[in-house]
Amino acid sequence: MANFWDERFSKREYIYGVEPNSFLKEQLKNLSPGRILFPAEGEGRNAAFAASHNWEVFAFDSSQAAFIKASKLFEEKKVTVNYSLNSLEDFTIENISFDCIALIFVHPLAEFRKSIHQNLVRFLKPNGILILEGFAKSQIKYSSGGPKSEDLLFSKEIIKNDFENLEILKLEEKEVFLSEGNYHSGTASVIRFVGRKTE
Repeated sequence: MANFWDERFSKREYIYGVEPNSFLKEQLKNLSPGRILFPAEGEGRNAAFAASHNWEVFAFDSSQAAFIKASKLFEEKKVTVNYSLNSLEDFTIENISFDCIALIFVHPLAEFRKSIHQNLVRFLKPNGILILEGFAKSQIKYSSGGPKSEDLLFSKEIIKNDFENLEILKLEEKEVFLSEGNYHSGTASVIRFVGRKTE
């Protein structure tokens, strides 16, 4: 899988653009800056945004090509991000917990999805917030981006099940217009979720 992403991220342009995801941007306005984690962060656009708004930012991705481009973006934006090379399946971090975790278009393999989601929740502080935007199963009819396999797409039921130990603050499926580089462009069907860790 890392080879697929290395090939995609090796393009000269930032394939999802350099501006933050709009749902993430909207949600972060509601939170006091603290420590935030971006799993599978790719080229760094969302991490750079959070870092520029006084968050202490940690991020990781499995792609070396993504790491190189993200590092360049952080330098250009004059922000500091703790970015490491890690896979979703193997991620762990010692003695650090987070006020917020942001999963923006992160679509794990179906057989690992729930265990990955549950593992990430372990790193949230009590009352910590998880923000997720991903493609819904009905995205399969659109050509605006995302996985081409329905198994990799989300439903509200999947999100409820995967994050059963979080209080649901927002959970919706909706049609949006994406303008995030060449690979997220046009009308899309997404799942948006905000959950709070209550214990």
